[in-house]
Amino acid sequence: MDRRSFLRTSALGGGAAAASSLAAPAVAQGAPRKLTMVTTWPRGFAGLADAADKTAENINAISDGALEVEVKHAGELVGAFEVFDAVSSGQADMYHGADYYFINQHPAFAFYTGVPFGMTAEEHNNWYYHGGGMEQHHSLGEIFNIKSFLAGNTGAQAGGWFRKEINGPEDFQGLKFRMPGLGGKALGYMGVSVQNLPGGEIYQALSSGAIDGTEWVGPWSDEKIGFQEITKFYYTAGFHEPAAGLSLATNLEVFNDLTPTQQKQIEIACGHADHWNLAQYGMNNGAALQRLSSAGVKILEFPDSVWDAFGSASQKVYEEFMGDDIFKETYDNYMEKMKASSGWINRASGAYARQRDRVLGS
Repeated sequence: MDRRSFLRTSALGGGAAAASSLAAPAVAQGAPRKLTMVTTWPRGFAGLADAADKTAENINAISDGALEVEVKHAGELVGAFEVFDAVSSGQADMYHGADYYFINQHPAFAFYTGVPFGMTAEEHNNWYYHGGGMEQHHSLGEIFNIKSFLAGNTGAQAGGWFRKEINGPEDFQGLKFRMPGLGGKALGYMGVSVQNLPGGEIYQALSSGAIDGTEWVGPWSDEKIGFQEITKFYYTAGFHEPAAGLSLATNLEVFNDLTPTQQKQIEIACGHADHWNLAQYGMNNGAALQRLSSAGVKILEFPDSVWDAFGSASQKVYEEFMGDDIFKETYDNYMEKMKASSGWINRASGAYARQRDRVLGS
């Protein structure tokens, strides 16, 4: 019996048991359906591996033991950047990762993580859950035999760590810098030698001089890796990921073999992990930034001339992909919904935050 047949048989057996004994706990209804999750994160990576583990924990708990997700972090079953192919082909059942790692599969995957000058975390969730983003995510995934849901968010990501201060766009010429996604492509238009390294390889590359700088996530995750041990120049605002959504993708055949209740359990488990992870970063980043500053890290912002160069380069990236119908459709919807969200957010919570800081003197 092949693996998929076994999974189907297990699911049907569980359903038959449920029909005969509705009051019994799910585990007692038959053996749990075991699902293997691979991730793009090394085990223990602050925030990111946490989001994968939380998603698995949620699925296991909300299914009352009928589903049993086993997490295999990066390198434990497949490499960090191999998870997409592993799930699409059925080698693994689901992955947790950042979908912009897979823009070589299709550039529209970037919108479900973060894109240059794109949405904040609040705007991203508005679009995903109420503006058609989830439906577009599903449609794109089906082309590659996966079913995807957002299952984490880091919030705004930092501009990154550099060996020297950045005074103008010319300082990016020839720089070896780690940045994935469409943001990395934009830096390429600015003369950067762009490196796309998985998280577990960045510290060594920066320490050895293989790269001149890197972005990762934000103060908390960056501090945990230890970039402050290598360089002291840290830019806190970046153009590339004003929010970074993380995704859980399940092999489509496996997903369709689940009961409607189990499918909904996965969706709900992912939604909780999405909001839980965003709050985790929000709670930890401020204190981590203060610790970095106290340890001698120079906290910086890019000058306006650099932001202007980021904008010009980002527009070139978008133009590069507009000939693809799926990309253009996703881009148009994304930008329309971003404008709709930001109009109220800027007038309400944005204005309030400015006045609160003025009144309280912070």
